[in-house]
Amino acid sequence: MEKWVCTVCGYIYDPAVGDPANKIAAGTAFESLPEDWVCPECGVGKEFFEQA
Repeated sequence: MEKWVCTVCGYIYDPAVGDPANKIAAGTAFESLPEDWVCPECGVGKEFFEQA
């Protein structure tokens, strides 16, 4: 699975890790994240991420 980087703050979403702080399980692909998921570092939406 591809990693995704926030173009605003540089946070990297790694599907192998998920986002445990926001109850996103390891193994969750970026495309499968809820539409209202936001960057845990700066709060922007998924539209501000691009493949790393």
